[in-house]
Amino acid sequence: MPPFIRLNQVSKSFGDVRAVDAVDLEIDQGELFCLLGASGSGKTTLLRMLAGFERPDSGTVEIDGQDMAGVDPADRPVNIMFQNYALFPHYSVAKNIGYGLVRAGISGQALDDRVNELLRMVRLEGYGNRKPHQLSGGQRQRVALARALARRPKLLLLDEPLAALDKKLREDTQFELVSLQEQLGTTFMVVTHDQEEAMVLADRIGVMDNGGLVQVDRPRMLYEKPANKFIADFLGSVSFLDATIKSQKSNQVQLDIGGVTLSAITEQDFTKGHDVTVAIRPEKITLSRKKSSGNCLKVTVEDIAYTGVATYYRVLTEQGQMLKIHQQNSPENSPLDWDETGYASFQAQHTIVLTG
Repeated sequence: MPPFIRLNQVSKSFGDVRAVDAVDLEIDQGELFCLLGASGSGKTTLLRMLAGFERPDSGTVEIDGQDMAGVDPADRPVNIMFQNYALFPHYSVAKNIGYGLVRAGISGQALDDRVNELLRMVRLEGYGNRKPHQLSGGQRQRVALARALARRPKLLLLDEPLAALDKKLREDTQFELVSLQEQLGTTFMVVTHDQEEAMVLADRIGVMDNGGLVQVDRPRMLYEKPANKFIADFLGSVSFLDATIKSQKSNQVQLDIGGVTLSAITEQDFTKGHDVTVAIRPEKITLSRKKSSGNCLKVTVEDIAYTGVATYYRVLTEQGQMLKIHQQNSPENSPLDWDETGYASFQAQHTIVLTG
C-alpha cells in the first residue's frame, strides 16, 4: 500500500537560512505522526508546506497519491489547527464549528446535524450557544479541533495543539486526542517541542534538527535505541560516560571507563581502542550502599531532589563523571544522603553505545 504522505528531498530556505533541508518522509493513512524539535528546527515550516502556505524550493510533496505542486491550500484535502485556536470571539461555539461548512455551501438541517455531531464528538453538547470567552482553555481547544474536523479532511495538521493548556489538563487532553484520532481514522500530523507529549501521542515520531530529520521511529525505539547522542539527549533525561572499547564478542562489548570494565549490548561493530559514548537512562540505574555484580561504579552523592514518588540523584563517579539516577521511593529502598558514598549499578542491555 503506498504511503498517504510522501515528501521527497523537500527543501525550503528563507534568505540565507535553510529552514528545511532535503527531507524524505513517508506517513501511512490513519497514522498519528509527531514532528518533534526545538524552536527553529524546521518542523513548522514543513507543516506549512504540507498545508500549502509555503512552497518548497525543491523536492515534491504528495498527499494521497497527488503531487501538491501548484495546488492551493483551499483545494488540498488538509485542514490545520493553529496553536492559538483562532476562534472568532463574536461567534458562538456552534457558529465557530460550522464556519467552514457554511463557506462550503452547507446550510439548513445538514449544517445543524453536522455541527451537533461534532459537538457530541468533542463532548461539548449543550455548549453550542456559548461564546469562546465563556469556555475553559480545554473547551476552546476542543472547539478548534471540531472546527478543523468539520469538513472531514483526509489530513489534519496540528501546530502545538496543547501548548496553551496547563500541565494537568494537557495530560488529560493528550489521551482524548489519541482516542478521537483512533475513532476517526483521520491522519494526524502534530508539531510539538514537548518530548513527553510526542511520546504519549504518536505512533511514530520524526525528530528534527537544523532543518533535517535526524531519526524517525516509534517512541519506544527512539528512547531505547537513539541513533546518536543528540537524540539520546533530546528525548528524556540521560547520563553520558566517556569510554573506550576493550573487546567485542558478537553483540557484547567490554568497555573501559577510567580503569573499570563494564559490559554493554550493541548491534554495532567496534574495534579495540575505539572511543565511544555510553548513554544510560536514569531509571535504569540502581543506587545502593552495597556493591553488586556486573556493571557497578563507586559514586558519591552530589545532589538530591525528593519528588514524592521518586528521588532524583546526581552522583559523581570515582572517574569524575556525573550520573543522573531516578530511584523509586519504596520501603525496600533506603535512601542515600548528601555526600554519602554508594554504588551505581546497571545492566548491560540498558547501556546505549554511541559514536556520534
